[in-house]
Amino acid sequence: MLPPPLPPQPPAEPEKLAEPMPTPPPEPSAPPLPPEVLAHQKLMAARPRIEAELAKVIVGQADVIEQILVALFAGGHCLITGAPGLAKTLLVKSIARVFDLGFQRIQFTPDLMPADITGTEILQSDGATRRMEFIPGPIFTHLLLADEINRTPPKTQAALLEAMQEHQVTAAGRRHALPRPFFVLATQNPIEMEGTYPLPEAQLDRFLFNVVVDYLPEPDEVRVIQRTTGAPPEPIEALFNGEDVLAFHALVRQVPVSEDLVRHAVRLAAATRPRREGTPDFINEAVTWGAGTRAPQCLVLGAKARALLHGRSHVTREDLHALALPVLRHRVLLNYRAEADGLRIDDLVRRLLQSVEAS
Repeated sequence: MLPPPLPPQPPAEPEKLAEPMPTPPPEPSAPPLPPEVLAHQKLMAARPRIEAELAKVIVGQADVIEQILVALFAGGHCLITGAPGLAKTLLVKSIARVFDLGFQRIQFTPDLMPADITGTEILQSDGATRRMEFIPGPIFTHLLLADEINRTPPKTQAALLEAMQEHQVTAAGRRHALPRPFFVLATQNPIEMEGTYPLPEAQLDRFLFNVVVDYLPEPDEVRVIQRTTGAPPEPIEALFNGEDVLAFHALVRQVPVSEDLVRHAVRLAAATRPRREGTPDFINEAVTWGAGTRAPQCLVLGAKARALLHGRSHVTREDLHALALPVLRHRVLLNYRAEADGLRIDDLVRRLLQSVEAS
């Protein structure tokens, strides 16, 4: 006998899918950092990296390197004074590689003409028409090394004046803007005067610093000989570019400086001017012409860049005094008596700093 049929079962309910977890709202993205903050962060980490790259080819000269870096970050030009064979040209070329800047070198000679630097207009023809076309000279670069600038006549030296001050070249009445950033690093030999043309004071004043390269101490000179007579050094790595340098320029000008320090810089420059109220007697006896207003401008601007290089966001009196020599040594003229007595301008500036500190 068959079992009775089972009662009909209700249809199985479809399985309920688990409700998806609600997605959390997206976290608000951090706002992009302002350009000056990014430039500040990059500059804070810059000095040890720059020194490490330059150390691949340059031995010693820490003060010289710092002063040139300060000038570049402040956007100024440098006159580099030193005897032959002290690696002035190598230092400038190495700095150009670190900053990945366009680089040109001009060897100044007595027969160099202004057009050899700035460029010239040449008649061009395409068969149907003829026209004058400007051919840029080597000055159209980011970093120009003017090697032995005092070996060329004043007419050619003056070709740099407009470029250094206005960042432009005028040829045949037309203005040609130079690339930015633009720096002139000029070298001169202080011990050889025959066949040279000393730079006029108006052009010397265009240089932010006059950096003196001196002989190395014996241990450093031994290292130089070992390096230069051995295997080639490692190539220098580019750390920055032109846009970074322009950002550094803008950042340097935002560094605060107190009015007291600005007044101190002005008084320091004014103390170099003879026959003025408050000028020390030793200045009146030794100086023909003192520093102008551009000196405290360069002193304060350079002090801002130095403060950033040392990891500070404010200027101190130490920054001003550390840059007094490169700022003043080419802006103060000694008289004949002081030169006959063998007085050096660096000794005079150091004595001036001591007298200002004591007052």
